[in-house]
Amino acid sequence: MRRHDSVERLQSLQNATLESIARGEELAIVMAALCERVEALAPGVVCSVVTVDDDFRLHPLAAPSLPRAYGAAVDGTPIGPRVGSCGTAIYRKSPVEVTDIATDPHWEGYRELVLPLGLRACWSSPIAARDGRVVGSFAFYYRDQRGATPFERRIVATCVHLCAIAIEHEEVKARNHRLAYFDTLTGLPNRARFNEAIAQATSGPRSGFGLMLIDIDHLKTVNDTMGHSIGDRLIEAVGMRLAAVAPKGTAFRIGGDEFAVLLPDCDKAGQLRSVAGPILAAMQTPIDCEGTTIVPSVTIGGAIAGEDGTDSVTLRQNADFALYHAKETRRGGYVRFKGGLRTSMTRRIQTVRTVDDALSAGHLIPYYQPIVRLDGGEIRGMEALARLRLDDGRVVAAGEFQDALHDPKLAYRISNQMLAAIAADMAQWQRDGLPIPYVGLNVTSADFQKGDLVQRILRAFERAQVPLEHLVVEITEQVIMGGRRDGVARTMEALRERGILVALDDFGTGFASLTHLLDFPVDTIKIDKSFVAGIEGGTRNSAIVEALIGVASRLGMRIVAEGIETEGQARRLAAMGCRLGQGYHYAKPMPAEAVPTFVGSFSRATSASRLRPAATAA
Repeated sequence: MRRHDSVERLQSLQNATLESIARGEELAIVMAALCERVEALAPGVVCSVVTVDDDFRLHPLAAPSLPRAYGAAVDGTPIGPRVGSCGTAIYRKSPVEVTDIATDPHWEGYRELVLPLGLRACWSSPIAARDGRVVGSFAFYYRDQRGATPFERRIVATCVHLCAIAIEHEEVKARNHRLAYFDTLTGLPNRARFNEAIAQATSGPRSGFGLMLIDIDHLKTVNDTMGHSIGDRLIEAVGMRLAAVAPKGTAFRIGGDEFAVLLPDCDKAGQLRSVAGPILAAMQTPIDCEGTTIVPSVTIGGAIAGEDGTDSVTLRQNADFALYHAKETRRGGYVRFKGGLRTSMTRRIQTVRTVDDALSAGHLIPYYQPIVRLDGGEIRGMEALARLRLDDGRVVAAGEFQDALHDPKLAYRISNQMLAAIAADMAQWQRDGLPIPYVGLNVTSADFQKGDLVQRILRAFERAQVPLEHLVVEITEQVIMGGRRDGVARTMEALRERGILVALDDFGTGFASLTHLLDFPVDTIKIDKSFVAGIEGGTRNSAIVEALIGVASRLGMRIVAEGIETEGQARRLAAMGCRLGQGYHYAKPMPAEAVPTFVGSFSRATSASRLRPAATAA
């Protein structure tokens, strides 16, 4: 072959290969075409390309003239100083030219793979990426015991360069694909890949599949109190455990604390449940995060295609409804979607929207219910209760917008507005000389999550120039159970250090109430109205209330009975040693402007009742 012709043909091979790379053809196809063109240029040569993975193992990429069995035998072989020509060239990062495979020590243990194929010599050159990594090798096999010709050396030089370009181009494609479709923290497929997968599942022939949406419980609290590095470690651990127990290829990370599992051929509730159970169980092992032990917890909502929705939007909404319902009623557990959930969640969404609009319009107002001495009758305080004035003028109690309080942002806004209003009302009452020693304010888990409750109270009361000892912060056992126990305890202690009293509301309705009295610093216990309601006729209720009063007395805590509706209940409680109470027997909640009149009339009525027995005796 004349030199001019050989140069043209080599240039043509190069151009054709570069065009294939630019068109985005599969790497294996591009390399196979390259080998075929080389073998046409250099008759008698058998060409191959192998790659090496991160574990330094060989993987055949293209060898169109070699039998598949040869590639299968080589696949996964570790590189080394005597691993044929290719494995050795990659190991040494330099070409290895063997002119006699039958006797060369580099082929010891491997020559039986090639000699039966009629191959007698092999020259392998490492393929290096631009950063210096060896990513594979390009090899010529000969049927004779010989070395390469000058023209073959030019071919190899060109082909090694082309192989490097092609392999690096494939790495960039793979990296971009991974960035586009896989989560970098957990390695799971991401939201984009999940969207594609569920769209494909719902657009194809109708076949049942299951969808589970999974949330990490309390991730925001972990991030806020322990830092985002700990939060990332928690996310990573949950992702790894989910990938390990969910069927292969079914798990996705679709958001900050959100995961999904898409289960093909799942059309029965029992199948979903059988996957949810191991997922929940896998989370129970503690993890060590930079010296801090955390027990991961997730909540799962599930739905089945066809039965719970035929399109991806409806199916995801219904799985979401199930998840939110699980978070409210069975946090750390699993709930399957049922028809009624959609109605209740739609109602909740509407409630949240209504409350959000009312807060923005300044329509949140505090109502006050007096707390009185049962033995003397004087007013000892007020409990502030949130009310909303709707567009139609109606004023509604918190029971009608309870669903909105499950939204942490709204609950936080409600507390902020209540704090400002209460401080302003107390300032006015002090100017008017009203004898109201304190006002109680209910707070929620959302108020503890940001860790700024103390600062918010200080700002509101400093602005209104009201001493802090006139405020009682009321929490429920759900607040204690819903946040980080040490964080809640620290905040409660910080409140008390500043003279703010802390009350445990609705006492007796949660879990392990007596334990909470030991672990959390409170000044007042409020007995739930459900115990007070049966105190006159029920010996069990009486026994429980009497025991609680005794416990509070021994612990040096005040006790307030809620929900007193009759004179008989008030007398019975007073006889048991309870000194304070509130309820409709004394007054319903009232707006701030009605408080002065009520306090005046109540004080006069109390004085008159005290005077009447003395006058009668006289």
